[in-house]
Amino acid sequence: MDGIINILKPSGMTSHDVVSFVRRCMQMKKVGHTGTLDPQAVGVLPVCIGKATKAAAFLTDKDKVYRAELKWGITTDTQDSYGVITSEKKVNISEEIIKKVILSFQGRIEQIPPMYSAVKIKGQKLYELARQGIEIKREPRKVLIYKINIRDIDFEEHTVLMDVKCGKGTYIRTLCHDIGKKLGCGAHMSFLLRTQSGVFTLDQAVTVEKLEQYCKEARVGQLLIPVDKVFSHLPFVIVNREGERKVIHGNPVEVQFLKEKMHLIKDETYRVYNEQGVFLCLSRAIKKGNNEFYLKMEKSFY
Repeated sequence: MDGIINILKPSGMTSHDVVSFVRRCMQMKKVGHTGTLDPQAVGVLPVCIGKATKAAAFLTDKDKVYRAELKWGITTDTQDSYGVITSEKKVNISEEIIKKVILSFQGRIEQIPPMYSAVKIKGQKLYELARQGIEIKREPRKVLIYKINIRDIDFEEHTVLMDVKCGKGTYIRTLCHDIGKKLGCGAHMSFLLRTQSGVFTLDQAVTVEKLEQYCKEARVGQLLIPVDKVFSHLPFVIVNREGERKVIHGNPVEVQFLKEKMHLIKDETYRVYNEQGVFLCLSRAIKKGNNEFYLKMEKSFY
């Protein structure tokens, strides 16, 4: 059984907990998630099953969309509402300043990974050091914030509700912390919901309870999403029977082994299918010296 299940991760479960749950429920060993979501956060967590685990790295690199609540005036050691309060500050700030500061974080910015994170430095996870009371120097990393949409500002609760579309490696907790620092009053993330991860959206996600029920009823196959959906934005080619044999043996596939003649684009990645519509692999178009093209396999899925 191969494919991807778009899980709605509940609060209180780590991403690893979800993977362990899926393994037990489906009685499958090859299971992997596609990007850590904080234990207290909820939302979209695509989980790869069987051969689809080969796509996990591709999914981890995809853009994400979050709905987050920032609470200004309070900072914590974890940069979220579950940590120890490290400072409190009362401040009067205008809506105009709040919006200006928050929107200034759009674009390519630098973040210092929080100590309470799964980032490894010299083989040790930062959160393991943090739990021992150890803080070490972390180098800033460049991340991309495509867009921030401010949905609501509550001056009584000192909160901002916002939607954030960002690239890989972005910490929304740290974004809230850094916004608070720039506001001059501190802030932390008080709520986080992941609404999208790559092509997987919140409205299509299934709860762990539904997955468990479908497992009991032997209907879990109905929840599996074909792995090639992850790459639906890429062009595709169909190889003939001889071309399929070449793919299976890991050999380059020349254009004469395509079912239909087509012009390949240099360095473009293609989805490769056999004549029966089975997804075989991802291959890159390589241009030879004589202006001929061939397909070189990047990742197999057969």
